[in-house]
Amino acid sequence: MATVLSFNLLTIHSSQISPFPKSQSLSTIPYSSVRSPAAGPKSSPQKSAVITSLENSPAEPKPKPSISRNLVDSPEPSPPSSPSLSNSFSGLIGRLRNGFKVDKLGLEILSIALPAALSLAAEPIASLVDTAFVGHIGPVELAAVGVSASVFNLVSKLFNVPLLNVTTSFVAEEQALISKEKANNGSSGIHDDCVHQPQGKTYFPAVSTSLALAFGVGIVEAVALFLGSGFLMNIMGIPVDSPMRVPAENFLTWRAFGAPPIVLALAAQGTFRGFKDTKTPLYAIGAGNLLNAVLGPILIFVFGFGIGGAAISTVISEYLIAFILLWELNGKVSLISPNIDGRRVVRYLNSGGLLIGRTIAVLLTTTLATSMAAREGPTPMAGHQICMQVWLAVSLLNDALALAGQALLAGGYSQGNYEQARQVTYRVLEIGLITGIGLGTILSLGFGAFSSLFSTDSEVLEIAWSGILFVAGSQPMNALAFVLDGLYYGVSDFRYAAYSMILVGLISSVFILGAAPVFGLAGVWTGLFLFMTLRVVAGMWRLGTKTGPWKLVWAEMEQERDLSE
Repeated sequence: MATVLSFNLLTIHSSQISPFPKSQSLSTIPYSSVRSPAAGPKSSPQKSAVITSLENSPAEPKPKPSISRNLVDSPEPSPPSSPSLSNSFSGLIGRLRNGFKVDKLGLEILSIALPAALSLAAEPIASLVDTAFVGHIGPVELAAVGVSASVFNLVSKLFNVPLLNVTTSFVAEEQALISKEKANNGSSGIHDDCVHQPQGKTYFPAVSTSLALAFGVGIVEAVALFLGSGFLMNIMGIPVDSPMRVPAENFLTWRAFGAPPIVLALAAQGTFRGFKDTKTPLYAIGAGNLLNAVLGPILIFVFGFGIGGAAISTVISEYLIAFILLWELNGKVSLISPNIDGRRVVRYLNSGGLLIGRTIAVLLTTTLATSMAAREGPTPMAGHQICMQVWLAVSLLNDALALAGQALLAGGYSQGNYEQARQVTYRVLEIGLITGIGLGTILSLGFGAFSSLFSTDSEVLEIAWSGILFVAGSQPMNALAFVLDGLYYGVSDFRYAAYSMILVGLISSVFILGAAPVFGLAGVWTGLFLFMTLRVVAGMWRLGTKTGPWKLVWAEMEQERDLSE
């Protein structure tokens, strides 16, 4: 029968009475207790499998464990007759009113998210260091680097980030299936494609496929950037007679050599994320950025390479990051595929293609917002840029939380452990909302100090301060939007993630086009807030209606409720 997300959310926090009949046994996973029927008819293959931890695989029965404090402790109330978006939101708020408890699952999420947040923050920090070095060469060189870096980052976001997200989901699925097969003494044949090598390594098809695609994409990007630097400068509006043209082309040409290691490193990061290991990428990225900070000034000033030295230093650091990640990964799994499965490559391309479309929708919307802000003049644009930089920097924390939810959800979902999948969904949304409220509060109190780091112009700072409602007030919605992205990817709901984003981006872009000429920056910021809000609405609607891959997540609970009635 039809149910709503709100009743699922409202009935997962009590901890006094076990809801499970005495005839049923429990098996323990690291952060929650999962019901495993001991007898009775089975409604699906997943029901017949033994539910285990993603990382622990006990072979013999264990004594009856205690139930986690955050699991269901009393029978669920009868649901309303139809799904409701408002009930989905009210359920999440009601769960928060009943108190937030840090349990094993919450700690697991944070243990993945915190190192990931540091890794994500390392890149913009390194960019700031490079900007500081180049800024001492001259204003023309600084502007040239800004243009070239924009082109390079656009290409990276468009093609590399989708590969990263797809790899994380697919590797997490295969890792979970292997853990489940080990728990069944290797007799279930759940994932025959994963082969255990004589040297103790395991071959993951998703890993080798991802690395092969990454190598190919990296080579194509390098050739395109190297040969097309002049064409790309024309697109960016830098004429041949501009003083920025030569240094910008020079910088982009050198940076092109760094495309292959960047894509390979992202594929390796996706693999480690799928293993729920975000510390190894943090160490690798930290080592690479440290080398860049040391080598940059030596090449720029001591050897006199100028802007070319900045690019060479960055490229060398990118090769170091890729080398460390691949070296560590090779110690864990087999990187070379015995054979290439064309169907698996097609699956990667289909999923990646959907996420590329989604990324284009995001980039077009944010670029349109920047364009409309620029029409207001240089001073308003400068104030808008400060708001956007703070807004985007803070979003890295939310993105790390989404990554944790993606990896954990992909593991539970692929095992058929839908109880675990539900618990991850509830908890990551709960932590996301709390994080968003906390970030909004911090920004509302400290935005003046943050904005003063970017400019000393009183007019610019006044305009930036007028955007405090947008920057701070949108953080709860931002956090939920990013978390929902991770949940999409965790169940491989790439199609809905892409199509919903295209629709949301279209609606928001139309609003910005109409509001910005009338209300100025306030219209731009309102449009961006609408963009994030509609993303949350689309995500909560998907969860509330239990369609697509989410149907399996909730089907087990509905069947149990029907039996209890």
